[in-house]
Amino acid sequence: MPALHDKHFPGEDGSYREARNALLEAEIALRRQIEEVAAMRRALPPGGAVPTDYAFEEGPRALDAGDAPRAVRLSELFEEGKPSLVLYSFMFAPDAETPCPMCTAFLDSLNGSAPHIAQRVNLGIVAKAPVGKIRDWARGRGWGNLRLLSSGKTAYNADYFAETPAGDQVPPCNVFSKMADGSVRHRYSTEMLYAAADTGQHNRHVDLLWPLWSTFDLTPDGRGERWFPGIAYG
Repeated sequence: MPALHDKHFPGEDGSYREARNALLEAEIALRRQIEEVAAMRRALPPGGAVPTDYAFEEGPRALDAGDAPRAVRLSELFEEGKPSLVLYSFMFAPDAETPCPMCTAFLDSLNGSAPHIAQRVNLGIVAKAPVGKIRDWARGRGWGNLRLLSSGKTAYNADYFAETPAGDQVPPCNVFSKMADGSVRHRYSTEMLYAAADTGQHNRHVDLLWPLWSTFDLTPDGRGERWFPGIAYG
């Protein structure tokens, strides 16, 4: 196999370099495939128009302010010059004492990226729990960069498959576009969440948005077969 670069790390032997070069070829092919899939995603035609301009509830943007909610409609989540809106459904039921640990770990990461995302794309986090409960949890996690919305008084969760008919919460990530005529259309959902997992694989649907798993994938131990994030660690 021809060398792809001229770097050799201390102590490596020929067998290591041969195996590493084969892996590098695969990594380059994977990156190409990821970019091809992203291009397919961008090329999707507009989906259906939203059935209603959902009126979410939102507290003040500063977490140290009170929790008095205000209504904000889906169409109002689009800022001028940013026609794309990403809404992540946070699994936090109205009657739950604590939310989903997996969602919490994911949002810990997303909170750090949110100021950068906001330069190009509108981002919101939607949960069925009341505004006050969502904000109490966010204060404890330090989520000062996330726009937190309650869908408790809307049909959003049911319409966009963020809950089961029995009311169990589900964590899709949906993308909406504001069109030139002012209408809002659905553009994408992380539908891998609903498909059967490949043999030996977990159907995690937001891995490409979540640094946790990619960091584990760099190591010989990998992700582990049974480890999942917790709310806290002793």
